[in-house]
Amino acid sequence: MPELPEVETTRRGIAPFVLEQTVADLVVRQPALRWPVPAELPALVRGQRVRALERRGKYLLLRLEAGTLIVHLGMSGSLRVCDPRQPPRKHDHFDLLFDAAVALRFHDPRRFGCLLWTDSDPHDHPLLAELGIEPLAPEFTGAYLYAATRGRAAAVKLCLMDHKLVVGVGNIYASESLFRAGIDPRRAARRVGEARYERLAGAVREVLEQALAAGGTTLRDFVNERGNPGYFKQTLAVYDRAGEPCRVCGTAIRTVRTGQRSTFFCPQCQH
Repeated sequence: MPELPEVETTRRGIAPFVLEQTVADLVVRQPALRWPVPAELPALVRGQRVRALERRGKYLLLRLEAGTLIVHLGMSGSLRVCDPRQPPRKHDHFDLLFDAAVALRFHDPRRFGCLLWTDSDPHDHPLLAELGIEPLAPEFTGAYLYAATRGRAAAVKLCLMDHKLVVGVGNIYASESLFRAGIDPRRAARRVGEARYERLAGAVREVLEQALAAGGTTLRDFVNERGNPGYFKQTLAVYDRAGEPCRVCGTAIRTVRTGQRSTFFCPQCQH
């Protein structure tokens, strides 16, 4: 699933093509995404200029003159800049057209993504209203994590992936961050001290920034706005490396199930 680095990579990549551009049309080929694309949406956005392009958690916000398009890439989605005359592929579900040469084309084999509209503040939308802190924001600190996890018996990895606590840190980056901080992902969140949370907050920031520099992580589906994969996979320390030697100590990487998700860790380096 695209996480914060993949969504931010997409935002940065498409921004030069859409900012201050006028929407010529919206062509919806498959409205049955995670939530139905509103039938009136093409008429609503046609002729509107894109004033800003933002990211909140894993959501992209295209702020138009009369409202905001809310886009989520789902589990397998991508937004690509392409020539609208290029024939659509099987899972190309909509095109946001800007002129004769530029379209944003949404590709999503599993159809878990979304395209929604609000004419109010998008941060008040039900999908965004309860989102937690941004992990690259200055206020994301060890003190914040420590205070937010007092009394929580859930595994620290699950808390790090809780979008009401912190947004955009999914399975890949939670595993990698906990490895860098030397914390066992199975440890109860309330049993992690503030000093270790300070290391974890720094590790999260470091991992996300390095993933952004590499264009995100492509395990299977993700591509950027030009159709290129992300290259952070080549530097993964634990994720998807079960049975392989730890890059630090040589111990075999283990995998367990935590909250119905595969969790990868080094039993020697993380405790």
